[in-house]
Amino acid sequence: MSRVLTTLTNAPRDYAWGSRTLIAALEGRQASAGPEAEVWFGDHPADPAELPDGTGLDEWTAAHGGRLPYLLKLLAAGSPLSIQVHPTKRQAAAGRAAEAGLPAGAPRNYADDNHKPELLVALSDRFEALCGLRRAADTKRLLASLGGAADELVERIPEDAALGAAVGWLLSGDAQQLTDGVIAALAEARSTEFAATLANARRIALAHPGDPGVVVALMMNHIILRRGEGVFLRAGLLHAYVSGLGVEVMAASDNVLRGGLTPKHIDVDELMTVLDPAPGPVPVVLPTSAAGSSRGVEAFEVPIDDFSLLRARVAPGADARVSLTGPAIALATDGDVTVRHAGDSLVLRPGQAALMTPDADAEFTGTGTVFVAQPGGYPS
Repeated sequence: MSRVLTTLTNAPRDYAWGSRTLIAALEGRQASAGPEAEVWFGDHPADPAELPDGTGLDEWTAAHGGRLPYLLKLLAAGSPLSIQVHPTKRQAAAGRAAEAGLPAGAPRNYADDNHKPELLVALSDRFEALCGLRRAADTKRLLASLGGAADELVERIPEDAALGAAVGWLLSGDAQQLTDGVIAALAEARSTEFAATLANARRIALAHPGDPGVVVALMMNHIILRRGEGVFLRAGLLHAYVSGLGVEVMAASDNVLRGGLTPKHIDVDELMTVLDPAPGPVPVVLPTSAAGSSRGVEAFEVPIDDFSLLRARVAPGADARVSLTGPAIALATDGDVTVRHAGDSLVLRPGQAALMTPDADAEFTGTGTVFVAQPGGYPS
């Protein structure tokens, strides 16, 4: 692979849940006319980034050793994303094969045969997400604040082992009367312990009136990330981002099984085959010192070898050096950061990205923050 340092660009994807202000503010421009949800910095064929000469990154990687195993994104949630799960590699391969005979244009669940574990790190002061199922005993305390509107659901979750079946029952639409009653009861529900969760559910209900996903959201862990905190989403984990700006890295896949809170294709039966219903808290991922790199470089360690994510923070007199393990992408999120690599240099401003090949360390100077995504990084 020839040595290279070059900028990467891409247009924001205009999914309906995107924000008009979050990415624009990061880049220092006026609010956009429509929603800006994600900017993809990778070589996924659905939306590859571009090199300065107009070449798609997918074309470049195909000519220089093969596809990237990861996809790096900016993600801006102005309203809740769908309630969803991602498959394992085995599930993705089986699902892709099962859909091979579908006619052109038919709805599909599997865009490729890869898994899609993902890590999101908050760039905004507050990033809200729903991640995994809460334990049954805790959810029943929350549901008690609804004044009896959820009594039938409470009866269906006597223990943790019943949570998955309850999710399937709700998302199937068979519990619409209960859904309507719960949504109506949210207006008057009060709980000191679950005040933030109830407020979040009321916002979701306004965005998706009558959607059974509103009730499922009440069964999920409500996580509030602060700037620089992360969350890792393993295969099968039910989740939905709610609001905020983040940098996200995942295995190179676009496989999503949706169950609610979306006008997109929903397949509850297939979602239930992928869902891991084991309940419990989903830990916040905090950065730690990165092995092999200089001071000022931190790693967000997660149990996956498709990608690693580093954060380098630089200031005058405090430069940073990152040892690269493979083709890497650097994404600036604040300040002006100069990247020196492969005998060349360039300046990255917030929202700008660069591709770096692994034949030399990357050095960062200036004042600001840059995230570096690259393959591997999880110790075996």
